[in-house]
Amino acid sequence: MSGKDRIDVFPSRMAQTIMKARLKGAQTGRSLLKKKADALSMRFRQILRKIIETKTLMGEVMREAAFSLAEAKFAAGDFSTTVIQNVNKAQVKVRAKKDNVAGVTLPVFEHYQEGGDSYELTGLARGGEQLSRLKRNYAKAVELLVELASLARSRTSLLSWMNESERNSTGERCYFSTTETLL
Repeated sequence: MSGKDRIDVFPSRMAQTIMKARLKGAQTGRSLLKKKADALSMRFRQILRKIIETKTLMGEVMREAAFSLAEAKFAAGDFSTTVIQNVNKAQVKVRAKKDNVAGVTLPVFEHYQEGGDSYELTGLARGGEQLSRLKRNYAKAVELLVELASLARSRTSLLSWMNESERNSTGERCYFSTTETLL
């Protein structure tokens, strides 16, 4: 044991009682940190599972959306200029909320629709069914993208908190060894 690991304590009953109380407080703190780390790691695994599921679903949805775009262009012709000229504000928006897991706030994004559909009459002459399918497929793709962004951001936040919690727990272990050798 090196000299800087020692705690200078006067050898008396009162000093021993104080050191025992400090050790008990450190043990309680370590158990709380361990519970927090367990809760964070459990949530981290849930988020990773959801990310994998969402990414696989995203591949299927994007494939369907690309195919429905090709169908709509074939049936209705080139409608991109009509859509670009009529856009004045976004219909789908993203809202940020916070979720609390063991004292750690995680950002959660959710999408919401604001306003009516300004393109409900687009494709009325020809290709209306393909255009409505195109809108549904891309709306589902945007919904999954927002969910994936939310999960990815929560994952990075959780990872940083888990690393910090592990560092604190390691510091507590060093304190235990020093205090236990003293007693």
